[in-house]
Amino acid sequence: MGETYVEVTVKNPAAPQKAWKGVFLADTGTSTSVVPRRRLEEIGIEPISSRFVELADGSTVSFDLGAAVLSFGGQDNPAAVFFGADDVEPLLGTTAMQTAGVKVDPVNHRLEPAKIRC
Repeated sequence: MGETYVEVTVKNPAAPQKAWKGVFLADTGTSTSVVPRRRLEEIGIEPISSRFVELADGSTVSFDLGAAVLSFGGQDNPAAVFFGADDVEPLLGTTAMQTAGVKVDPVNHRLEPAKIRC
């Protein structure tokens, strides 16, 4: 079916003019979005805490966690983001997509509206 990519602008919630734009894989297997560490640091986002995360291969690693605003689909969305390795492919996780009220359309390789549930 292929992969779905989305242009996302990551903003510092405390200083929204500090931002980085990248192309993210809309990953339905990832709950929390992942951004290269150096990109988050460049815009002044700092880790708040860390979490142990299970990777697709079953291994467990610790990731720093911070707060950002992810802008895509014409709207700003608050989001938790993991600090990935500097060379990591940016991932748009399901929590960010759900908060934005969108889901992946795997046939047409785009995001489409979805119901937001509380």
